[in-house]
Amino acid sequence: MSAARAALRAEWVKIRTVRSTVWVLLLTFVLCVGVALLFGLTLRNGFGRMDAEARANFDPVLAGFSGLTMGEIALVAFGVLLVGTEYTSGMIRASLVAVPRRGLFYGAKVLAGALTAAVFSLVTAFVTFFVAQAALGPHGVSLGAPGALRATLLAAAYLTLMCVFAMGVAAMARGTALPLGIMIPLLFLGSQGLGNVRRIRMVAQYLPDQVSVVMMRVVRPDPSFITYRGFGPWTGLGILILWAAAAVAGGYLVVRRRDA
Repeated sequence: MSAARAALRAEWVKIRTVRSTVWVLLLTFVLCVGVALLFGLTLRNGFGRMDAEARANFDPVLAGFSGLTMGEIALVAFGVLLVGTEYTSGMIRASLVAVPRRGLFYGAKVLAGALTAAVFSLVTAFVTFFVAQAALGPHGVSLGAPGALRATLLAAAYLTLMCVFAMGVAAMARGTALPLGIMIPLLFLGSQGLGNVRRIRMVAQYLPDQVSVVMMRVVRPDPSFITYRGFGPWTGLGILILWAAAAVAGGYLVVRRRDA
């Protein structure tokens, strides 16, 4: 067995046997699907009360993925736990004794986490789509509708890349409390508010959670609408890849240069 394969297998064993990571993944699924169901039923009943502008810009696919905003908080916590607990528990020293090549150790950990998140996110995104569209009733669409399949696949990519981003940040912070304390308010509270402020929207629209809005939509709103962004879904995917790559590269530099 090659060293890379052994390191990857060791990281997979850590993911599979640590109870907290499994529970966090289950929580992500419940939040994504549960909120999508509630949001879809709410929109179904309230669609008739929307004004003309909201109806014209209504995107059933994006509305159905609203639950991912809540679920991704748990998935980000999953990514942080995968890396941060190595430092908070002191396991990082034993891990580096077993895999002295730090680049190999870090690469195996990120790859194992990314593959786990990718499979999980793909299942979650499709289940969320079907549940939300069923809840929307006559206002929902099928997977064969223009852009629906693309948006669902990009939703899965978004969840996966956010997990990778979280792993990189946790590696730079060398713990769990600091990255969670920074990322949750910044990505899910601060940028949501910043994205709605017209004067700073030009900058805030490139934050990871704001990019996800573009990736998962099939209806491009009118430029005057508050959720309008100046780029398309594939450009959004590229921006998010850059965020994730920058975080992973920063984590690699810290793992390579800092003492365990």
